[in-house]
Amino acid sequence: MKALTPDELGSIFSHALTEVISKISSYSLDVLSTEKDAAFNENVAVMSLNSNKSGMLFLSAEEPDMRALCSCMTGVPEDEVSVEDIWDALCELVNMTAGNAKVQLFDTDHMFSLSSPFIITGKDISIISKKRSTVISRSLGNDEISIKMKIAY
Repeated sequence: MKALTPDELGSIFSHALTEVISKISSYSLDVLSTEKDAAFNENVAVMSLNSNKSGMLFLSAEEPDMRALCSCMTGVPEDEVSVEDIWDALCELVNMTAGNAKVQLFDTDHMFSLSSPFIITGKDISIISKKRSTVISRSLGNDEISIKMKIAY
């Protein structure tokens, strides 16, 4: 099995997310930041990555950005997208990203099985992990949308 550095793992998940976004919308994303302490928005999709190096994948985007993505995913006009639609779209986005990354991580020390996605919602959400945990953070976006991603293991 091939061992991966945190930077390589971050690149794989960043690529997975940008690939998923480009398939479901006309948006092309770039990595804007790797700031580890970036605050999440009020809705965070979470998925457990279970393997010999188990961890968690977190994705978050502001409501207007998720409305735009949800509209692309469902065909529902942005002004008709409900909060529940946003939650469903965010869960699907984390699910598709983790699934895409899982394929790329085959035969590495990060092969994993996936949990069901779920949403954490509230104001000023912070994701804190133990000091010795490896945390990979990325802010991806363009002039129109922005998504925050964190992997902790």
